[in-house]
Amino acid sequence: MTRAVVAVGRKAPFKDIVERMEEWEVSALPVLEGDGRVIGVVSEADLLPKEEFRDRDPDRFTQLRRLSDMAKAGAVCAEELMSTPAVVIHADATLSEAARTMALRHVKRLPVVNAEGILEGVVSREDLLKVFLRDDNDLADEIRHDIVDALFPAPVEPVQVVVTDGVATLTGRVRDADRVPLAERLVRGIEGIVGVDCRLSAAAPDTG
Repeated sequence: MTRAVVAVGRKAPFKDIVERMEEWEVSALPVLEGDGRVIGVVSEADLLPKEEFRDRDPDRFTQLRRLSDMAKAGAVCAEELMSTPAVVIHADATLSEAARTMALRHVKRLPVVNAEGILEGVVSREDLLKVFLRDDNDLADEIRHDIVDALFPAPVEPVQVVVTDGVATLTGRVRDADRVPLAERLVRGIEGIVGVDCRLSAAAPDTG
C-alpha cells in the first residue's frame, strides 16, 4: 500500500476536492473525521453529475431513477458527495482479498484502515500488480523453502523448482501423493505467481 495518502475532511469544498485529485493524480479521496477515521470516499464518479446536469433539467423519470446523482449534482462539499459507508480493507488483509474487493465493488483504490477504522494508507490496482514484478529466482527460493521442504522432506528424487516469467514448474518423485494437490494450491497462492505446472509424481508403494 501507499502510506503517503491525500485525504479530505467532510466539509472540504467541491473545488478543493477536484484540485487535490488533479494535483495528486488520483481518482478517489478518502473522507476523514476526527483522528483520521474513514467515513466515506469521494471518487470522480461522485463529481461527474454536477457537470452532467449543469445545463439541463432532467425529466421526472430521470430524476426518480437517479435520485442519488441528482443530489450529488447539487452538492458543494465532501459529506454531500461521498459514498458511505466507505469500501475499505484492513491492514492485515492479503493482496488477493484486496483484489477481490476491488473487483466485486468496482473500485480502483481502497483505503487501508486499522482495527479502529483509522486510515493507514491506500492500495490501488497498480499496487496489486506490482507483485508480478517479483524476481523469478526469489519466487523459486520461496517455493523451495516454504513449501517443498515442508511438504516433501524426503522425496524419492529431488523436487526441482523452476520459475519462468512467473510460471512455476515442479518436477520430481515424492512419497506422499496426497500432498501433491496441496503443494500446487500453496504455490498458486504465492504473491507474484502467474501459473503453476505441477509435474510431481508419486513413487510406487513399497510392496516388499
